[in-house]
Amino acid sequence: MRILILGGTSFVGRAIVEELLRRDHDVTLFGRGKTGPELFPGVERRTGDRSTGDYSALAGRQWDAVVDVSAYVPRHVGEAMDAVADRVGRYLFISTGSVYDYKQAPAYLDEECPRLEPRRDTEEWEGSAYGPLKVACEDDVLARLGDRATIVRPGIVAGPYDPTDRFTYWVRAAAGGGRVEVPGRLVQPIQVVDADDLAVLVVSLLEKDLPGIYNAVGRSMPFGELLRACSPLELEPVEVSEGRAPMLLGDPAYDVMFRRSAARAHAAGMPQTPVADTAAKVRAWDVARGEPPLTF
Repeated sequence: MRILILGGTSFVGRAIVEELLRRDHDVTLFGRGKTGPELFPGVERRTGDRSTGDYSALAGRQWDAVVDVSAYVPRHVGEAMDAVADRVGRYLFISTGSVYDYKQAPAYLDEECPRLEPRRDTEEWEGSAYGPLKVACEDDVLARLGDRATIVRPGIVAGPYDPTDRFTYWVRAAAGGGRVEVPGRLVQPIQVVDADDLAVLVVSLLEKDLPGIYNAVGRSMPFGELLRACSPLELEPVEVSEGRAPMLLGDPAYDVMFRRSAARAHAAGMPQTPVADTAAKVRAWDVARGEPPLTF
């Protein structure tokens, strides 16, 4: 298949491109050319800028599918569809689990649960606007493309090259074994999805030409269980009342955020890598890069 990737050199996009190449697909990368220019030698690159709406480099080409990894606001998907929608088959949009309205959610979330109200009045996508802007992006892709659209909603993605360091934080904290302080509840549910599993799902959906919406999440487990899986050594997680750390929720009312069903994604071909295996990959990468200060 000929696949166009809108943003494919940073973390999730990188994993998707690696999986596509592993399966011998013909990949074209579209981006500014500033992130990972040394990656994927031999892969065709088209240079443009979504922030200014410059898609001129995509003129005159056709693809079997496009994977949109880098759209955060409705303008991004609208301009991308204007540029390529009549020259691609399937449009797969990487959304987020943050589209769900957790205050209206049942005890366990599937793809049909209520979403937040869409927002179109800002392009400042960080913070509270992130989920509503992604809702608007989903709405526009589905309204325009119908059965040619596929939506993937990842949860917390874990793996090497993660710029957020959320999972890396705990892998590093657990690496030496012994006492690990947790400024939160050890019983809090948590879900992480291995970046490689997410990539397998995306490529499987493209190869099978499947429409629909898919939660890309790992198994829900207590945080203490996840933490123990992050170390090959004996670990003693201890709850403490002070401090701040990633992936911990203060309010149990939001626990449903990490009780999402991945049944549909698994049926479509997403594997489930054990957390211990993901942690081992992340630890090896973190050591190889010299354990720099974490971004969190």
